[in-house]
Amino acid sequence: MQRLRIGVDAGGTFTDFVALHPSGRVETFKLRSNPRNPAQVILEGLARLAPAADVVHGSTVATNALLERKGARTAFVTTAGFEDLLEIGRQNRAELYNLTPAPRRLLADRELCFGVKERAYFDGTVATHPAAAELQRLASKLKRADVRSVAICFLHAYQNAANERTVAAALREHSGLYVCTSHQISPEFREYERGSTTFVNAYVGPLMQAYLEELRRARGYRISIMQSNGGFLSAKHAARQAVRTVLSGPAGGVVGAAACARASGFTRMLGFDMGGTSTDVSLCDGAPRETTEAMVDGFPIRVPMLDIHTVGAGGGSIARVDAGGLLRVGPESAGADPGPACYGAGTLATVTDAQVVLGRISAAQLLGGAMNIDVARAEAAVDRIARTLKLTRTAAAAGILRVANANMERAIRAVSIERGHDPHDFALLAFGGGGGLHACEIAAELGIRTVIVPEHAGVLSALGMLSSDAVRDYGAGALGRSDLEERFAVLERRANHEASGATLERTADLRYKGQSYEINVPWNPRDPAAAFHREHERVYGYATPKRAVEVVMLRVRARHALPKPALRRTGSTTLPGQPETRRVWCRGTWKILPALVRAQVRSRRTPGPALVLDYGSTTLVMPGWTYHSDAAGNLIIES
Repeated sequence: MQRLRIGVDAGGTFTDFVALHPSGRVETFKLRSNPRNPAQVILEGLARLAPAADVVHGSTVATNALLERKGARTAFVTTAGFEDLLEIGRQNRAELYNLTPAPRRLLADRELCFGVKERAYFDGTVATHPAAAELQRLASKLKRADVRSVAICFLHAYQNAANERTVAAALREHSGLYVCTSHQISPEFREYERGSTTFVNAYVGPLMQAYLEELRRARGYRISIMQSNGGFLSAKHAARQAVRTVLSGPAGGVVGAAACARASGFTRMLGFDMGGTSTDVSLCDGAPRETTEAMVDGFPIRVPMLDIHTVGAGGGSIARVDAGGLLRVGPESAGADPGPACYGAGTLATVTDAQVVLGRISAAQLLGGAMNIDVARAEAAVDRIARTLKLTRTAAAAGILRVANANMERAIRAVSIERGHDPHDFALLAFGGGGGLHACEIAAELGIRTVIVPEHAGVLSALGMLSSDAVRDYGAGALGRSDLEERFAVLERRANHEASGATLERTADLRYKGQSYEINVPWNPRDPAAAFHREHERVYGYATPKRAVEVVMLRVRARHALPKPALRRTGSTTLPGQPETRRVWCRGTWKILPALVRAQVRSRRTPGPALVLDYGSTTLVMPGWTYHSDAAGNLIIES
């Protein structure tokens, strides 16, 4: 019998729960997040739903540990002479014209970087093996340094991992540390990126391990963790590969957004996920974009992940006036504690408080009325901004929203215009608690003519986790090698052992000889370069078929497909009575707008303006736009 499946997205302000019952019924609710003890909230929500279930969880443990610099005390072990690897990096200047840039933020303390006398050549030939006596001394140094975790990254270990295995075994035997090796975490060439990825994994891994152990105390639940690549993996493997979860929650949103767009017949979509602390944007042109060249808070991470751009602009983003008298919004957030002023504890004005002041969120609207909004407190917080800027309360609130919109528009341009895509050719799919309130204004600025707001917009990331598959990624360096089929076979044997019964997909990273960056394409053993030439022309506008092509990386993805939630309109569209009305600031003036619950939205096009109220989210349809509900349950807004 099919078990109950639950998607859980632990956000900065709310933790979202979506249950997919064996009958196909979808149940959703939200709980306030507890940053000090996120597991407690999750266990409370699971207990509310059922005593046993299969759970896919989007975790922020790895992300927050990295961003807040609260990971484990970690040592970096590398080839002797390369102890400065993580500090030197690529020597790229983030601020080209700043003559006195601030030092890069580092995770690895220099005194915790250790060298081992070992060496493997570029072709994998081992020239020097580490000595047993040196490894004993290294274990003693690590013990004296009181480290919890160790990252091991040797030169050319992606070609031959023998020395990394030797050192890892010795350290586990002598010290019982949480040990990560680069050939297991990121078996790719480019030692800096490989070392950074391995170090991040070692830095956040012990916290993820402890967190998952706490969740596993609740018997009856099979816990899986959402990965950054849009699939999920078991809690056991997530504890060892925590770096694969740094975009865990946003990845669920991308998967859910793509599923909702397809259900309404859209294949080209810009995902706009506005939550409480940040906004995540993504581009889907047939399928969500994927990358292995991500940067998270300045640290390169070389594992497959969805291409997501995040900015510090959410409903809880704090408004302030800077030293020059300019209004700023974010990236600092009020989070879940104390939260926006209107939640009853905070005092600083946020984007959500500005929406309350402008009439777009009412006193008893959030979470279906389960959470009361303190309008007077929101007004007092915005008044402090207004007095500083010598503006009216309404003008200050409207200004806060314009600044927040500008921040989010820049993020959308980063994933579209700056990569050669015209936003006009895409629909904007808005979700998260605040996405629908900003979508029409942002779409108008970007020339987008269609906005989609899913029925479960407020919990779409959790719903997306139930729309994902179980996925394991395997990789092997291939630069300069001729035994490609043999290396693919090794990866597939490992995949079949660890993910029995999965469908296996082969891809490879290729480049023109002499290029610095690669393109991942499906693998065709008869003509590996053909797909690469086509993709190179699509991405860069040209191809050079006569130029030599080299294979850099082989990849195998093991996928277990699972049943997906059915996306269809669930509410009645014939509710009796007239919708309530609301006085809302809209296009520079106060207007009386109908405020409809989702079930009152008709299937025929209706002219705006209007407010559409959902559990956990609200949509503002601006004047000049029409709106209707389609068969998939999506709200379609068009200009």
